[in-house]
Parts: sequence; structure tokens; C-alpha cells
Amino acid sequence: MAEDTKSFELEDNHYSEPDSNLQSPAKKKKKSEKKKKRVPSVNAKIQVLSNHPQKTPPLVCYFPSGFDPHKDVNEEAVEEQDSVRARVYRHKNKPNRMQLVVSPTGSNVDFVGTNYLGEATAGKQHCSYGLGVLDKATQSLKIVPIASNMIFRLDPRIRGSDVSEMESPSVENEELSVQEKAEKMRELTNLYGTKKSINQAKKLHSLKQEDDPDTKKDLDGKMKNVVVNKEALESTGAQIARNIPTYNVSATTPREAYPLDKIILKGEWSYLEDLYSLLQEEAEISAKYPSFVRNRIYKLQDVQDEEEKKQLCSIFSYITHLIKYKDQHSMGDVASAKSHKFPSMIRQKFSSMFPTSEARRLSTETINLLISHVLVLTLFADEFSSDPSDIAKDLRTSPYDLRLHFDNLGCKFIRKNNLSLVTLPTPLEFPELRQKRRR
Repeated sequence: MAEDTKSFELEDNHYSEPDSNLQSPAKKKKKSEKKKKRVPSVNAKIQVLSNHPQKTPPLVCYFPSGFDPHKDVNEEAVEEQDSVRARVYRHKNKPNRMQLVVSPTGSNVDFVGTNYLGEATAGKQHCSYGLGVLDKATQSLKIVPIASNMIFRLDPRIRGSDVSEMESPSVENEELSVQEKAEKMRELTNLYGTKKSINQAKKLHSLKQEDDPDTKKDLDGKMKNVVVNKEALESTGAQIARNIPTYNVSATTPREAYPLDKIILKGEWSYLEDLYSLLQEEAEISAKYPSFVRNRIYKLQDVQDEEEKKQLCSIFSYITHLIKYKDQHSMGDVASAKSHKFPSMIRQKFSSMFPTSEARRLSTETINLLISHVLVLTLFADEFSSDPSDIAKDLRTSPYDLRLHFDNLGCKFIRKNNLSLVTLPTPLEFPELRQKRRR
């Protein structure tokens, strides 16, 4: 129980009239007298009470029909018997389910409200409710929680009819599938969402969209006449085995070896402008960005072409998201990664590309695939001549293990100015894959 003493002042609301020469002196005098009236302040001790497991908290309800339980009831009737009788029922097997029944005397209509049907299941509550009781005599204000943290809606029901079983379809028995919930959320977003949220929902819907059955039949018919490229299939198999991004064996330049548009899709660039916005505002780059990014901010300041600068900033942001995703789903969670915010489209893509186990951990193969994506992007950022020392610290891996990853990507190490730099010669040459021996 928390206690505090505060002073608050209750005032009447006054609607001021515009000054005018046509006002009479009597009105002006009356107006000045109203302004002088003040309700005296009350020094009250505030007590905030918490839930007690052995006691039922008060129930708060309202009548949407406009019924007033105290209307047209004389004092004698109130003294002889209660004008309204209220009853509370709990489910035997599910004690959290409550039903409030209010029965006016002399009427065959009951007002029924629940915390598990109808308005109570309309959506998640974003606020908490409490009941405050001010005792002027003791100058204390007690605030107590209400039952189910909910205001019961009391709807009229004819006495004797079990409406809860007759409701069809009832919210209690009907459970929407994940697809139906997503469809309803998309409809609500299109009706009431902002322009940005609507565009984002459309992009997500296009990514989740399934193939049309008729289109699939036509595609199956056309695929029968397609000649299978065995070399392409072999390269695809090697790509999966090596856990590396999509590559082009016949590429003549490093940029063509690992196509950037296959790593960062066209619709994702607009969600990677956080670093570019900070540079435009000339704000300080916080420590949430990896050291690889912070150590190369000077490169961004030297770039004159805005489109090139924006692309490089997006690559840095994508590297940041990849590293934070790895930290969040690895053993020994990194504290700085727990509060990292991912754009919804990026998080959804990472969840499908780098799936986690039931314990929300990445497997060794998945981590290798994620690291390969990071290393390819670092090569793009450093124009395919990169010093891997800082990215090794960001990925929390040893220089030896990182060298193996680079070798698997077809990279070569050179020595320049007493620094070990990583390059990407073309055409790509990969080390031979070692097959596990069967025991």
C-alpha cells in the first residue's frame, strides 16, 4: 500500500463572455463576483490499495440503455427494501470469469454484464481503472483497483432466458485463426491507419501473399517445357551447403559476385534510413551502432553524392540490424541488443531467413549464414578492401574463425601498410567442401 499526501483544488468551470461596451454595470458586477468564488482546497491523505487475494474488489458498471436504478424511487421504498439487487457469479473451473446481474424490483428484466463476452473481448486494454473514495470528514482519498480491471457493460436481458448460450457466434467459443486476425487487422489499418502504416501493411501483405491456384496450374504446365540447368542447380546446392548469400560464379567484378539487391530487397531500403537521418540532423552517433559503423562515419561525411551516401548509410543500418539480431538470439544475451528496435519488415525477414529454436536460440548453421551476410556487406562498405579487426569484435568471434568465413566466401587476404586486408577476387573460387565421414 502506497501513501502520499497531496493538496488539490476543485474549481467551478466558468465560460467567460467577450468584453463589450454594451454590457450593463450589473452584469459586470455579477461577473466579478463569480470570479471571486473559489472552492476551498482540501488536504487529503491518498491511500492506494492493492488487490487482496481473499477479498473481492469493487465492480464498476454502466447501463448503455440509459437505465437509472435510483430514478423514481421514493425514500420509503428504499428503507423497506432494496430497489435494485446485484449478484456476482464466478465460473467453477475458471474463477477469473465473472458475471454481474443487476435485477430491479418489480421488473422482469435483468441487466447482465460479463468480463469474458462481448465488449470485454473487443481488444486489449491500454489503461488501468481504479475507484476513488473521498472522505471529507477524515480528509482521506482511498484508491482501490476494480474487479478484472474492467468496467462491466450491463445489457438488458429477459429474466429466465439463458442468453449466453443462445448467442451465436459467441466470442467464448469462436477463436479466429492467425490468418483471419491478420486480415481483420489489415482492414482496420486501411480504414483508420496513417498513410505510413497503410503502405507498410500493403508491403507486408504482398510478401505474405500466397500463389493463386489457377495461376499455379498454368505455371505447372509451362514448367514442363522448361529445360533444367544442371550447373545452376549444382551452384544452388553449394550455396546452401556453404551458408553464404546468393552469388554469381561468372561475375567479372566484385560487385557482381554477390548482388546487393539479392541481400537487401528493393522494398527494404526505405526502412533503413535511420543513420542517414541522424547525419542530416548532425546528431551524435550513439554507441548502439557497432564499432565497424562508428569507425567509418568519416567516409559518409566525405561522400558528395546524396544517393551514394544514402545507400552506404542503409548498408550500415542493415549490418547493425543483423548483428543485433544475432546478439538477441545467442547464448549470453548482450544487454545493448535487448532494447534494439527492428523495422517490422526487417524483423519478419530475419525470422524467416534465420529461424530460432524453441529456446529462441540460433543454430550454428544459421549463425554462419548470418555472419556471411554481414561480411559481404562489410566488403561493399569498404569497397572490397576491408580491415576485419573491428567487425570481428562486433561479431564476438576470433580472427581465425572469421578468416574461415571469408575463405568460404571466396575472399583472399593481402598485406598492405602493415595491415591484413580482405579482398574479393573474381571470378569466385571456393575451397572444396569437406564431407563428413560416416562412422
